[in-house]
Amino acid sequence: MGIVLKQSVQNVVYTYVGFFIAAINTLFLYTKILPDAYYGLVTFILASGAILMPLMAFGVHNTMVKFYSRCPEEEKDGFLTLMILVPLLGVVPVALLILLGYNPLGDLISKVNPIVKDYLWYIFIVGLSMAYFEVFNAWCRVHMKSVFGNFMKEVFIRVGVSILLALFYFEMISLDTFLKLLVGLHLLRTVIIKIYAFTLRYPKLDFHFPAHTKEILYYSLLIILGGSAALILLEIDKVMLNQFVSIENVAYYSVAVYIATVIIVPSRAMHQITYPLTAELLNLGDMVGLKKLYQRSSLTLFIASGFLFVLIILNLNDLYLLIPENYRSGFVIVFLIGLAKVLDSLLGNNNSILFNSQYYKTVLVFGVGLAILTIVLNYLLIPKLGLEGAALASFVSIFIFNLVKLVFVKMKFGILPFTQETLKVLATLVVLSALFYLLQFPFHPILNIMLKSGLIVGMYVVILYRFGISEDVSSLLNKWLKKMPRSG
Repeated sequence: MGIVLKQSVQNVVYTYVGFFIAAINTLFLYTKILPDAYYGLVTFILASGAILMPLMAFGVHNTMVKFYSRCPEEEKDGFLTLMILVPLLGVVPVALLILLGYNPLGDLISKVNPIVKDYLWYIFIVGLSMAYFEVFNAWCRVHMKSVFGNFMKEVFIRVGVSILLALFYFEMISLDTFLKLLVGLHLLRTVIIKIYAFTLRYPKLDFHFPAHTKEILYYSLLIILGGSAALILLEIDKVMLNQFVSIENVAYYSVAVYIATVIIVPSRAMHQITYPLTAELLNLGDMVGLKKLYQRSSLTLFIASGFLFVLIILNLNDLYLLIPENYRSGFVIVFLIGLAKVLDSLLGNNNSILFNSQYYKTVLVFGVGLAILTIVLNYLLIPKLGLEGAALASFVSIFIFNLVKLVFVKMKFGILPFTQETLKVLATLVVLSALFYLLQFPFHPILNIMLKSGLIVGMYVVILYRFGISEDVSSLLNKWLKKMPRSG
């Protein structure tokens, strides 16, 4: 097995393991161990840190991947020195802003929830840790070592959270210590990935920067815009809720959003494979191959994400019976955010096409515009609709962003991701939803979920296989059927 394929498989495994652990933390441990207000506070700190991350990383995690291989060997130490120092252009101004304006900033974010004012530095340290983690993770990736970084990102941090929650549950640490250790966990992860990155290539400080440093810095600035826009679309709702509703509501919203976010797991796994394939097809100018990959990735991801969406919505009532009552009012949130994730998946490798093409700057402008729209919609809708307003703002923003990208790729490349099979999958999902919507078993919620899910899976697979809707799915099922022992 080739090194790229082997690492891709390992990364997919860690992605799924990480999501499983995160599900345990989010749905059961956080909700039953941490007081609601402090779970909301944790969500606010982590979401705010994530939004600061692109600025504090200064785009270096993407810049390193793009330019490292272009640097001749004699310039590599200078390039890596530059990559370590450039994030300070974002880190230092943010640190000075907090240091000099702590009280005005604290007053601004604590109008509704005074508790958050004491945690500005926690947000800064989390953002700093996330930023330099991404920098050193990119350091590993340019040396063709992506697995350890993915493990640290997907598994390590979540296992660490589980341990901290257990320590708090057994009263071995206080609530204040839990929050400090949570921030420390992010710092520890960064230190570990730094040590690992330096074992791959130890940096020699060299202030003779590459000849194309100006181009490198310009690209980094563009990536800050793109990364910030992307994270604003993902995280700003959790941050802005703090300005309008009590902090525990941020926790309730976060749980509902996480349930819906499970839908993108197949997409994250597939993009690790389709991204390099898309880049290769674009470099070769193979538009026929690009169209085929666009449509196949769209159909496969729609089959997976649409199925997960239906499965979650139809089992949501039983799932909510397994968590505390305060967290059970998020059906509309799960529906809207889940539908937005399905729309993301329906576009297949659209992002890969855009960011590997000559039009990536235009897409960054689109992203910034949509980020601004997201903030405005949250500002208008949260005061009127509360948590559901935040979900609606996210859905509308993502829908518009995806529509813009869809039209742009059609205009520039002349291809669409949809086929007749897309409509067949949609019809199948609608029929399954109608059939099972009213079906409720009278057993324990876990048994109910297993029974209903089993029936839905069985019918879905039979329909996909019987009508040959997807070449990839049919091929996979044929391989599986051949491995089954035959009777007699």
